[in-house]
Amino acid sequence: MNSAVASSRSKKVARHSHGQKRFAYLFFLVILVAIYLGPIILLILSSLRSNNEYATYPIRLFPERIIFWNYLGMLRSREFLDALQRTFLLSITTAIINTFSSALTGYAFARLSDVRGSRFLYGIVISMMFVPYIVLLIPQFIIYARLHLVNTFWPWYLMALGGTPLYIFMYRQFFSNFPSELEEAAEIDGCSHFMTFLYIILPNSKPVISVVLIYAFNAVWSDYIMPTLLLNNPEKLLGTWLAWPSRFMSYLSAATVLYALPVIILFLLVQKNIQKGILFTGFK
Repeated sequence: MNSAVASSRSKKVARHSHGQKRFAYLFFLVILVAIYLGPIILLILSSLRSNNEYATYPIRLFPERIIFWNYLGMLRSREFLDALQRTFLLSITTAIINTFSSALTGYAFARLSDVRGSRFLYGIVISMMFVPYIVLLIPQFIIYARLHLVNTFWPWYLMALGGTPLYIFMYRQFFSNFPSELEEAAEIDGCSHFMTFLYIILPNSKPVISVVLIYAFNAVWSDYIMPTLLLNNPEKLLGTWLAWPSRFMSYLSAATVLYALPVIILFLLVQKNIQKGILFTGFK
């Protein structure tokens, strides 16, 4: 009898402690979500208030009157739309080029590892991941200036054509998990390495392609340093256009929300593939 009572008490204590842990985890997640979503909520609220509210102090948390004209004003602004179009085209084209070139390089490192010097070259690529990006800015500017490519979009295309060490590493890890029987069957059918890569490997690599594509797109879309360094008129691209002075705060907030939407939509479209890509590139 005493043992049964003690057992029931221990179960109640275990359930109670489990409930406390679950509440603590939930409370921690709520705080974490608030930290991440807080600035976004404040930005959206700022985009829905009038410019006159910024002249009063203190500024209220919620707008006195919700105004959607700020978004309509930005969508009717020729200057904003031109910068948006140029930035989107540059981001998507460089992302596609970077994704393909990094995939081709990663495939070579994964499947042609027996070639002399491949491990040494792969070590150089990996070491470039640890070089601070800011260190390369001045050498890159000197090279592009001597090639007369400053104030053009060619530097972005050339950098994308060379691939990115992080993306090459991700592709190499992903391709290393592919069964060799697929390539052997393609070789029997007379396919070269490039044809095997193009028609067999790439169609089965949607997870890692989604990860690299959104990373490469966001790297150009959200960049502020390179347009300021390489363009005589940095306002051509949207990231530097938003940072330029003499903008109304409400219009600037609405433009910033519109600026963030393409990346959010792209992430939601390929969210499942991104999770798989991050998972499988860590194997091997």
